[in-house]
Amino acid sequence: MSWCLYLLECSDGSYYAGITNDLENRIKAHNQGLGAKYTRGRSPVTLLAQKPFSDRSEASKAEIAVKKLPKQMKLGFFQ
Repeated sequence: MSWCLYLLECSDGSYYAGITNDLENRIKAHNQGLGAKYTRGRSPVTLLAQKPFSDRSEASKAEIAVKKLPKQMKLGFFQ
């Protein structure tokens, strides 16, 4: 099972990073108010970037790294 790190832009212009093994359903959940608490009041969200990983552990490590970056550097992490 492959995992991916994703970056969303929320309706207020803020970014949200997360991991999932089913990106399409995860984005739907965020937009329906069923995703992360952070995105519930900030929907709709738009997918900005995604990056695949072979396992959950590697995706989680990358998520932590992205969340430590300043906003202006987050999108660059995916390139």
